[in-house]
Amino acid sequence: MTKYFALLPAAGVGARMAANGPKQYLTVGGKPMLRHAVDAFRASPLVAHTYVVVSPDDGVIDSVLPADLDGVTVLRCGGATRMDSVLNGLRALDGQLADGDMVMVHDAARPGLTPALIARLIEGVGDDPAGGLLALPVVDTMKRSAPGAEGASVSAATVPRNGLWSAQTPQMFSYALLLRALGSAPDANAITDDASAVEILGYAPRLVEGHPRNLKVTLPADIRIAEMYLANKED
Repeated sequence: MTKYFALLPAAGVGARMAANGPKQYLTVGGKPMLRHAVDAFRASPLVAHTYVVVSPDDGVIDSVLPADLDGVTVLRCGGATRMDSVLNGLRALDGQLADGDMVMVHDAARPGLTPALIARLIEGVGDDPAGGLLALPVVDTMKRSAPGAEGASVSAATVPRNGLWSAQTPQMFSYALLLRALGSAPDANAITDDASAVEILGYAPRLVEGHPRNLKVTLPADIRIAEMYLANKED
């Protein structure tokens, strides 16, 4: 029987948030963003266990995820990039996960995840060997920019939005496939999500429609949007 695991890389510093510390620990709706994400996996009956990857010198994680918290293990092996953290976490689980077990990698700064979205991803991917990810079809008109006068950006072209999706997380793949894809990726800085590494191997992961509430908190203004969704339990 296939088992499903969650892996959250949480070793980043959140430079664009202009905060005093890593953004995954910023409070949103009364608790740290990371804890919101972890609690969504803990509340899902489909998830066997959740792993959180932090930097070796993280001094905050123990207060956010106490050692006695059921269903969660903290791995202190975070790397310099997101890909490094995920890969280090996978390698740390060698012998604990079977090759066919499914790993859901989720951004720690996406506090709007719900057990319903987790179930939607698992059902939508099914037994596809290429795995899959939550994503949203692009609805806005897309523009390609070019340098303008005095350093401004100008619209150089309109990009057809047909077939364009905005990637979210979780992104789910078998343990063996994800380990191989990330382990063979040529440039860690170029791998901004796990699906891109899997695509390099020639696989085509499924796109499963997610929800706007599952936004990634990147800028300070995003916190208010996330809190709005968190306040509405029915979304």
